[in-house]
Amino acid sequence: MNGKAQEDPAEDFTSRVEVDSPCSDMKRAAAKKLIERYFYQLTDGCGNPQCDNQYCASSGKVTNLTPNQAAAQAIQLFSQEARLCDGTQPSKIPRTSSLESGPASLAKSLPTKIMNPSSSVEDKPIPYLTEAKLLDLIESCKVEGSYSSLIRSLGEVFSSSEALSRSFQKVEQSESPLVALLERAPVSLLQPPGDLSKEAVRSLQGEDKDIDSSDPSIPSLDDTNVDLEAVRRSFAALWTLPGEEFESALVNALVTLADNIELDLRVFGVMSSDSTDSLLNVFLIVFEIPVLGSSEYLEYAFHMLCKAVSCLPVSAQAKLARIWARHCKSRLPSLLQALQQLITVKIIGGAFTRDYCVQDADTITAPTKVMKILYYASMLAGEIDPPEVCRDEDTETLETETFDLNKEIGRAMNAQIIHDPLAVELGISALDARLPLISFTDFYNELLSDTVEMDKDFAYYKSEQPKKFSFMNYSFILTPATKTLGLYYDNRIRMYSERRMSIFQSLVGQPTNPYLRLKVRRDFIIEDALVELEMIAMENPTDLKKQLVVEFEGEQGVDEGGVSKEFFQLVVEEIFNPDYGMFILQEETQTTWFNPTSFESDAQFTLIGVVLGLAIYNNVILDVRFPMVVYRKLLGRKGSFADLQDWSPLLYRTLTEIMEYNGDDMVETFMQTFKVGYKDVFGSILFHELCENGDEIYVNQSNRKEFIKLYSDFLLNQSVERQFKAFRRGFQMVTDESPLALLFRPEEIEQLVCGSKVFDFTELEASTEYDGYTSDSEAIKNFWRVAHSLPLESQRRLLQFTTGSDRVPVGGLSRLKMVISRHGPDSDRLPIAHTCFNTLLLPDYASLEKLEDRLLKAINYSKGFGML
Repeated sequence: MNGKAQEDPAEDFTSRVEVDSPCSDMKRAAAKKLIERYFYQLTDGCGNPQCDNQYCASSGKVTNLTPNQAAAQAIQLFSQEARLCDGTQPSKIPRTSSLESGPASLAKSLPTKIMNPSSSVEDKPIPYLTEAKLLDLIESCKVEGSYSSLIRSLGEVFSSSEALSRSFQKVEQSESPLVALLERAPVSLLQPPGDLSKEAVRSLQGEDKDIDSSDPSIPSLDDTNVDLEAVRRSFAALWTLPGEEFESALVNALVTLADNIELDLRVFGVMSSDSTDSLLNVFLIVFEIPVLGSSEYLEYAFHMLCKAVSCLPVSAQAKLARIWARHCKSRLPSLLQALQQLITVKIIGGAFTRDYCVQDADTITAPTKVMKILYYASMLAGEIDPPEVCRDEDTETLETETFDLNKEIGRAMNAQIIHDPLAVELGISALDARLPLISFTDFYNELLSDTVEMDKDFAYYKSEQPKKFSFMNYSFILTPATKTLGLYYDNRIRMYSERRMSIFQSLVGQPTNPYLRLKVRRDFIIEDALVELEMIAMENPTDLKKQLVVEFEGEQGVDEGGVSKEFFQLVVEEIFNPDYGMFILQEETQTTWFNPTSFESDAQFTLIGVVLGLAIYNNVILDVRFPMVVYRKLLGRKGSFADLQDWSPLLYRTLTEIMEYNGDDMVETFMQTFKVGYKDVFGSILFHELCENGDEIYVNQSNRKEFIKLYSDFLLNQSVERQFKAFRRGFQMVTDESPLALLFRPEEIEQLVCGSKVFDFTELEASTEYDGYTSDSEAIKNFWRVAHSLPLESQRRLLQFTTGSDRVPVGGLSRLKMVISRHGPDSDRLPIAHTCFNTLLLPDYASLEKLEDRLLKAINYSKGFGML
């Protein structure tokens, strides 16, 4: 290089610009990266105080250079393939010092000088890693046959949050002081003699590669300056080495790192945005470690990292969820698996008692908190409903003047229903996720669900102490069967509260019934039930939260649960019958839907909602087959086009064809206007215009989306708005204060109402207990031979005869504790059932044939409560 170039390199390069040669763009990009490294080596050094490289500022052999001079000399060193230190790499961290003086034309084109991660704090250099540096370390260790330098570097960087946060940074060309010069430099000057070096080739292998396609719905401000693709490649290269050579050092470093971060967060609390971003960089890097689920990490480091993450403020956790959703889609499933393994291992190795339960073990609660971040990241990375689908349903109830203390109790209990702050920060809920990246069921941990004591967890949920951890606030990890217990305890406590209130009112001269008593005639069950429930709803709707006790007029039987089960079953059979006129049966799906032309009053639909709520409240499973959109609407969401897939698959496919049709002859092909038809309960065709003059507007390429939106809204919302609002109002009268929406998603509420769809008598046999018999008794063996040989319909009758319901509880028949009790020696008597206690009284029949005959007669001809 001549003196003129060193004095004013910009001017010299400008005069020498030439048309690009056939040299590939990839080689040119790699050359620019190497020149940048020479530049920072000359200006900032490598950070090694013992450096002996004459071209490095750390050696003391480089005189003070202006940025212009350093830029020119960097290109000269590149052309000579001069020595390059390991620790030299551009950074994105801004310096506080300003540029030195130089030619005006060049100074205007250069950004503020940026800090190198190796710059010192109190003259002590901060180590850091890049992909190139780590690969060089690995190669040199292989050559030397010693991994000491690799172990030392991993220990230094991964034990320090400051060092790790400065590692694996993206390098933006627009932020480099050399950009202006390199963009104008002739290609010949950027081509070194011979082929590009190994380092240049490595730079070509994707340092600027886009990582995971970004979702435009996720704000770009939640981006990261960590080069996650480089992190993954670096870890992949690292784990080509024998693990014993470096993993112990890495685990120890991670333990130190997590411990220090947790201590800092607990002591200093809220951080600045810059500090938060630095910590997020750390967690983004360490959670990319591919073997977090292996034994050594599970034992020592992983749960400590989770504890550190759980201490982050909610805003930082939300940003982490967004970054994971934007950049780490391929990583999330394996990270979830590692978290599940960690929780499972800690449960198996834990010694839990009533005094020390799983909620008290931070080795379990911390990964659960991290899993919640991942849970929302999975939703953000999947398909989200548009905002217009969400709405606030009419929550008006039939209000009357009630005892003031009842109102206060209701307000107090309702205030304890906690809204997840992370969901609020992200502006999302599980209802918004139409199709998450990871299935919701993959978040269930069955071992944890079986281990957690829901009575104590519910007490923690209701506790006013903010430090009490409750899995009810992390319900995504619990199976529906376990969550049902949480709802059960909530319902029972409210029932007991109503009893205590009744006693209190009796003491002050206002005697009330501590139970919700219904006395009905079997032949007029609908009329009697609806009249009584309507009176209760008008006079004192809080009575609906009392324990239900049903009595059939003229029949014996004390209701300990079995009579109520039959009551609900008979009500459902009659009121959901299409002949009754309130609901219609959709033939295609065999599901029940609201009759849009029903003449029944709103009060009737309100009372049907009350019945559904009472069934959930009293832990009774119903034979109701609603489409899934009903449960979504009960939780406050509008029906939309996506719901038609379950509501009417044929219509959904037809509308999808319209949506995807690309031909110019759409009008001639479909001949569809904005006037649509639908059937009433009698099969007559009725018509509705989706917009003004809809009969004259044909569906075409420009308005097809609007047509599908309006059509779906009409079918699922507008046409049944009156009926559904009344129905939901009644449902909320019973469930408004319960944690139903907190614990359950729509598909889980369907299980809560209808029970499991898996009908497996093998599970029932495994869970059955015996009184007077054993599993080896001949009568018991004969009983199960008969039971397993019965057709499905007869098996349902047997289940109904024994338990009062033919529905399978949430979690399967293994959750149903049936008891078979010996009812005397061989006789001609039929078996008897105590449905309140799921008990079958079975005589010790002498033969298989006799047992089968008596059992079939009992299940086929018994109905009601009384003497057989």
